[in-house]
Amino acid sequence: MDEELFRIDRNAISFSTLANNDSDRRFWLSKTAVERLQAVELLRILMYGYDPATERLQRVFETAEFKTS
Repeated sequence: MDEELFRIDRNAISFSTLANNDSDRRFWLSKTAVERLQAVELLRILMYGYDPATERLQRVFETAEFKTS
């Protein structure tokens, strides 16, 4: 993903109570689905860290050939 996309402006961060959610709801509804997914991905990366291995397949499919009798 683009590193510029996930750059944080630390001056723009604010904290509030959960009671102040009407403006938050309007803000997120004004965003496109792609922008909302990018925000969720940013929060996931901030919470769990970035691991390039998670972009790869997590399982490998193997086949076994059996001899016919």
